[in-house]
Amino acid sequence: MVIENRPGGDGMVAINAFLGASDDHTLLFAPTSSFTAHPFLYDQLNYDARDFVPIARVSNTLIAMAVPASLNVPSMNDLAALIRAHPGKLNWAGITGAVDLVITGFLRSANLDIVKVPYREAVNDLSEGRVQMYTAALAISRPHFQAGKVKLIAILNHERAPTVPGVPTVTEQGYPALKFDGLVGVFAIRSMPAELRGKIAADIKAVGADSAMADRLLVTGQVLRPAGPDEFSAAIDEQRALVAAAAKGLGLKAAQ
Repeated sequence: MVIENRPGGDGMVAINAFLGASDDHTLLFAPTSSFTAHPFLYDQLNYDARDFVPIARVSNTLIAMAVPASLNVPSMNDLAALIRAHPGKLNWAGITGAVDLVITGFLRSANLDIVKVPYREAVNDLSEGRVQMYTAALAISRPHFQAGKVKLIAILNHERAPTVPGVPTVTEQGYPALKFDGLVGVFAIRSMPAELRGKIAADIKAVGADSAMADRLLVTGQVLRPAGPDEFSAAIDEQRALVAAAAKGLGLKAAQ
């Protein structure tokens, strides 16, 4: 097996390289949050998501909402109250993609006026108090949390993170509209024979039974959640619907 990392272009570089190979020997291993958001982030897409199909889910990326440790905000309700008390005066940042659209849609629907600061290294400014809210993969904010510079107030996933079990989910705090599981899995081109796709899915499930694999993934901020194509497809459809609803609330239309 040869692993070829193709970062860049908000995931489009990897997707296009995968589709360009157009064979039964090249697989795409990627988070779904890129391509479920792409239709609402770009006027035109240079790929068709119908050309690749899910084989198996591998893991769920843990996603956290963080605030500066210096801010007296222990919960989602406290954060919402702070934003309402200072409309347009606070800043927030996150990673471009599906989570960003869901957060933006929620803020709009809840009439929470907080300024979005679009840049990648926001977690450093979060720890210094220049950004008051940051939502991204737990792996990004965890070092600053462990250093005592930021506070994690919520996990967006449907269940708590094993590495920070004391942090409640957004659903537990009464904000189910923010529930978002980061889905990561393996995809094949549509023309790959179903029998071969099934064999690969079975192999992934077998590897997922290894507890050592779960421990290794957890260190990277992911929870091992192997699932076959049907369950993976259903989870992607749920995520796609969530992102589409948020985009609709923001007045965004999908690219044709």
